Amino acid sequence: MNVRRHHISGIALAAATALGLGTLSACSTDSAAAGNTDKFDVVASFYPMQYLAEQIGGDHVNVTTLTEPGQEPHDLELSTKQTAELGEADAVLYLKTLQPAVDEAVSQSEVKTKIDAASLTKLEDHGDVEHEHGAEEEHAEEEEEHALDPHIWLDPVKYREVAEGVAKAFEKADPDHAADYKKNASALTKKLDTLDTAYEDGLKNSATKVFFTNHAAFGYLAERYGLTQEAISGLDPESEPSPARIKELQTEAKADGVTTVFYETLVSDKTAKTLASDAGLKTDVLDPLEGITDKSKGDDYFQVMESNLSALKTALGAK
Repeated sequence: MNVRRHHISGIALAAATALGLGTLSACSTDSAAAGNTDKFDVVASFYPMQYLAEQIGGDHVNVTTLTEPGQEPHDLELSTKQTAELGEADAVLYLKTLQPAVDEAVSQSEVKTKIDAASLTKLEDHGDVEHEHGAEEEHAEEEEEHALDPHIWLDPVKYREVAEGVAKAFEKADPDHAADYKKNASALTKKLDTLDTAYEDGLKNSATKVFFTNHAAFGYLAERYGLTQEAISGLDPESEPSPARIKELQTEAKADGVTTVFYETLVSDKTAKTLASDAGLKTDVLDPLEGITDKSKGDDYFQVMESNLSALKTALGAK
């Protein structure tokens, strides 16, 4: 998942979507799984949005996702059937800027309740982290300087903010079940608070604060817990780093006591393993949680986040 150098204007960021306009629409067609049930039908754009909808909605929602497990979210192209399902849903929950195909489909659909997770918290620009040095990277840095980082779900505090906003939108759009949505959201936010505390305590005292990743998915997490993320490939996991960047990372690994290069489950681990081999470092998985597959170290958001914490503690030499 990446922003692949999209230039996001302040206007796009400020355009918070209308939450819950009107009552539920009764969908009577049988052509779409997303819109023909007697429940509150929610279409989620990808796993972190799907998880929120399921946890907050509980028994009252029917959740379908546009991104299949194992599919790289950014590259998603919607089928005609998916676009039709979207139009028949009662609500859509998505993260603007992450999936251009979804953004376009949502803007053209007549779904009454459009919930943009990006409008429920503050997106930041982590472009200066990915390409801090090196003349060869200057052009890439210029292109990325306006690219807002969408990986908000990897920060439990920001994910909690989104969860609270989603709950309010559900309550407004489906008032008959508002009390349950409120109760479910409260249980979820408590778990996110516990996760935040576990990260804060677990990463407080460590031998190093620097970690290497395949691409820059962990900017919010690093910022939240006082760490420094150094990404091999910046915001785009498919871009090839320059020899100068690889050499720079090898030097930094020695200077900062870096032990591990992290890669992820949905993109190639080739570059990470090459760097690790050349620099005498270990490799491990740090999962950006774009989807749960049989390769995931856990069955849901919390299990994988706990696995990520364990991997970080080991790599950073947490005491």
